Amino acid sequence: MKPIQKILIANRGEIAVRVIRTAKKMGIKTVAVYSDPDSQSLFVLSADEAYPLGGTDARSSYLNVDKVIEACLATGADAVHPGYGFLSENTDFAKKLSQHGISFIGPKPHSIEAMGDKIGSRILVAKSGVPVVPGYEGESQEMSVFKKEAEKIGYPVMAKASAGGGGKGMRRINSPDELEAGILSAKREAMSAFGDDRILLEKYIVNPRHVEFQIFGDTHGNIIHLHERDCSLQRRHQKVVEETPAPNFSPSLKSKMAEAAVMAGKAVQYEGAGTVEFILGEKGEFYFLEMNTRLQVEHPVTEMTTGLDLVEWQIRVCQGEPLPSLKSPSQKGHAIEVRIYAEDPKEGFLPSIGKIHHLSFPTREDLRIDSGVVTGSEITMYYDPMIAKLIVWGEDRLTAIERLIECLSETIVFGPKTNLQFLQKLVSTEEFAKGNVSTHFIADHEEQLLKENTKDELKFALAGLFFSSKQTLDPWMP
Repeated sequence: MKPIQKILIANRGEIAVRVIRTAKKMGIKTVAVYSDPDSQSLFVLSADEAYPLGGTDARSSYLNVDKVIEACLATGADAVHPGYGFLSENTDFAKKLSQHGISFIGPKPHSIEAMGDKIGSRILVAKSGVPVVPGYEGESQEMSVFKKEAEKIGYPVMAKASAGGGGKGMRRINSPDELEAGILSAKREAMSAFGDDRILLEKYIVNPRHVEFQIFGDTHGNIIHLHERDCSLQRRHQKVVEETPAPNFSPSLKSKMAEAAVMAGKAVQYEGAGTVEFILGEKGEFYFLEMNTRLQVEHPVTEMTTGLDLVEWQIRVCQGEPLPSLKSPSQKGHAIEVRIYAEDPKEGFLPSIGKIHHLSFPTREDLRIDSGVVTGSEITMYYDPMIAKLIVWGEDRLTAIERLIECLSETIVFGPKTNLQFLQKLVSTEEFAKGNVSTHFIADHEEQLLKENTKDELKFALAGLFFSSKQTLDPWMP
């Protein structure tokens, strides 16, 4: 295959900026596509070319397959990087690109399709010897069948949307009395989010951790892993803090889980970047959760500890190049990522929209900021309100945690409300320092984590001190 000349990024925000950065480093031209509210966004200004999709919301712009393909043809892009979300796991999109002779920087459509179905993927990987959570994924959706299967599995059980992801269509069911209401509620949410209300049941694992493995495959049949990430700190099934290496994780357990992750990839002849997610129980038992057939939001922690550029690997694999090594690379130090959102923790973490009057981060060698916004940007109601991913590196885990707390305290956002203080409190807890957290930790400690501990007077004093030392900046100017 001839080298890629021009990549269209079918995405927006920080991941579009991230992909553009690597493409420029490799000497490849870039095209940004954008909706009306994004016309002046950082990723649009960063690309070599920009093409308007029109529309305001995702459905009328970034999720519109025909419009994105039209942009490819109009700009002469010979490859598309989908980022994450939007069309990144859309089989039809990947197929249509292929029909037009345009490369999809990601796995083959059959791999996306196989892993996109939660029921089908469980059956598929189980055949390859990958452990799956005891459960029911039969075709019948009759309530009487769910009751019988839940008794067989043993309560508590988890009802999950077959076509789901991102925590949508999931309900914990503790007893037979809760079963019918829980199933119906999960079905309603699944239908609303995915247009598919099929439900599966799984054994609910008590105090679980979320540990995932980054895998990478090439077109020559090689698949390796690039180590694990612990993403146990979640809120309503959405990851909040991600790190690597996983704390309190023995080499023997890592070896078993890594082997299972690679087996899952081989089950679908995987090519490109993928992530195999597992649920890890208190006694070291682990089970396949799902496989995400795309670049993951938290991929920077893997890059920070391996020195690799995963987007570059994606592009090279798409061009037909073999993996540079058939051995997993070594890891150096420890990396942690947190996601800074424009949201109000005091109001149930509702998005906080509006203009960012000022945004600044500390400047340090061991800190990486991935962001799609700058001072003056607008957080709109149309898209995910993430401001930035803040990723720190340390020689060891405790050093990384200390640096993370320092960096969060030195980050300044004026405008929308943010989760900055919530994040500081979360990563400052003794239990996080010890690595003794589960996916329930935030829910179990939410009241304590949401307590206000900084007086408004102090905030204004700090703000005044900052701006008085920055003579050339006037953040209040439009």
